[in-house]
Amino acid sequence: MHPKKDAQLRSDAQRNRDRILEVALAELTRSADAPLSVIAKKACVGQGTFYRNFPNREALVLEVYRYEVQQVADTACQLLGTRAPDQALREWMDRLAQYAMAKAGLADAMRKATSTMGTLAGVGHGPVTLAVTLLLKANEEAGTIRPGITPDDFLLAIAGLWQIDPHGDWQSRAGRLMDLVMDGLRAGAPGR
Repeated sequence: MHPKKDAQLRSDAQRNRDRILEVALAELTRSADAPLSVIAKKACVGQGTFYRNFPNREALVLEVYRYEVQQVADTACQLLGTRAPDQALREWMDRLAQYAMAKAGLADAMRKATSTMGTLAGVGHGPVTLAVTLLLKANEEAGTIRPGITPDDFLLAIAGLWQIDPHGDWQSRAGRLMDLVMDGLRAGAPGR
């Protein structure tokens, strides 16, 4: 096959995949039970193209979730580049809360698509843990949080976030929870 034509085919295949993921994110966020045929149709791809990229619902849902988690995780570095470490941590916590509440349908789809919690935890654990580690390290070095907080400590402290009803007054409830966690992290900080 001609190299230019081969590159064009790969480019088209990537655009198809990206379009499927974009539509799947919107549809699964709206409804955890969105039919795959509807996602394929709205992405303007045939069933064969769809199933070549995502052979089953679990593969699609995991890839959408992986992409979204990576987006949230990537904001940690961006925030640290433009804000003081404690501001970056607090803003990142808000981004995480917004993600958790806005993607409630996606979370339901994840629960339905995965047979064990291990699958779900494994997908998001790496990027989120790296983001938390980066934020905690920057804050510990700046003296804005108590020393010795681990990513697991932090994730346990914010675990209540996943219990908030995304259809209620989640913004104020999540804000209060994140403020409490932040106050706890600051208590005993050397720079305070």
